[in-house]
Amino acid sequence: MQQESLFIEDGHHQLHLRHIVQNPGGVPVLMLHGTIENGKIFYTHSGKGLACYLAKQGFDVYVADFRGKGASTPNIADDAEHGQYEAITRDIPLFLDFISERCQQPMHVICHSWGGVLLASTLARYPKRCQQVASMLCFGTKRSIYRTSLRKRWTVDLLWNRIAPLLARKKGYIDAVKYKFGADNETLPFLQQSVQWVKQQPWQDPLDSFDYHQAAQKLPWPRTWHITGISDHLLGHQEDVKAFIEESNQAAEFSLLSKAAGNALDYDHIDILTHPHALDDHFPAVVDWLTNQP
Repeated sequence: MQQESLFIEDGHHQLHLRHIVQNPGGVPVLMLHGTIENGKIFYTHSGKGLACYLAKQGFDVYVADFRGKGASTPNIADDAEHGQYEAITRDIPLFLDFISERCQQPMHVICHSWGGVLLASTLARYPKRCQQVASMLCFGTKRSIYRTSLRKRWTVDLLWNRIAPLLARKKGYIDAVKYKFGADNETLPFLQQSVQWVKQQPWQDPLDSFDYHQAAQKLPWPRTWHITGISDHLLGHQEDVKAFIEESNQAAEFSLLSKAAGNALDYDHIDILTHPHALDDHFPAVVDWLTNQP
């Protein structure tokens, strides 16, 4: 299995794609990470993770780092002005075009958490890009958080919606790595834009008011599968995932991973991708689903 770093130029930004392949010529897969993380949620240099697993099964895998994240350059700093609008309108279209031109066929796109919201927003805004996507598979993807709990009040309502923006205003970005609540940092604009959606506000763009929800109802969605774990009580709770399915692609498939359903454990938001049991548990089902497209 080979790994290499590829870069896409966009102004003074270089967007990073980790290319992981064992048998060249396989069906391409693009992987998109979520908020306060980077592409490492999907792979390690030593060959672990879903990306490496898929490469061993013959897929041509490309793991993205959104601008300023992971190995993309420059890293997020106090002068960073980009937000989720740029991820939707610039980063994802550039990733899709790069892989389409390189592989000359539609790709599967696998997302974790907020990455699925960003992808859905890109497709809703640019419907013709559905032709580039063979399927869409999301792990723990929700847009708004509807459930009320003590943990939600502390982690989301207080920490993410109130304290994080205050901290970000001091530096121009939220240093999630320093404060030990994320694997990567986020810009203040990204934080401000995403908070509006988490707070259950309409699925409309905070910058130009584009109505993603209305556009989604007319979209020729690619085949879509949402997966979450029963122990994901906050960031990808099953009811919030279903709510996003309802406002985006109502024909999407849904699976809840749990011991009661026959899985090895009750997965949460992170170990659904990182736990060693996943290799023999639901990763093979992912391969079957990607392979057996209608």
